[in-house]
Amino acid sequence: MRTMFIAISYLLFSNAILLGVSGDGPCGNTSIFSLAWGLTSCVDAAKNPSAKPPRSCCTKTADIFSKTSAGCICSIFLSPLAKQVGIKPAVAITIPKRCGLKKRPVGYKCGRKNTTL
Repeated sequence: MRTMFIAISYLLFSNAILLGVSGDGPCGNTSIFSLAWGLTSCVDAAKNPSAKPPRSCCTKTADIFSKTSAGCICSIFLSPLAKQVGIKPAVAITIPKRCGLKKRPVGYKCGRKNTTL
């Protein structure tokens, strides 16, 4: 687990340097990188549809929804950064539902293949 955390940290940091961290995008003034960093506890749940998302993952996901739009969470889960870590976008998009978040945009379609939240 520690090795996975170090690998994820490296990937996130290297992408921040390569892609920059300006936040003029779907997450407002907050960069996708910084939000993705907060979702590291979601990695296992974002790879395995049977895995129960940990409380820390659900709390951070709810926090993102309260401060941004559904487009932001889609951008995080569909980003090249998420792909590098091995996240399966179609699985990751189900995390808000699996967390039981009541304030999620039900039926919202994310970009690729119209994946539904």
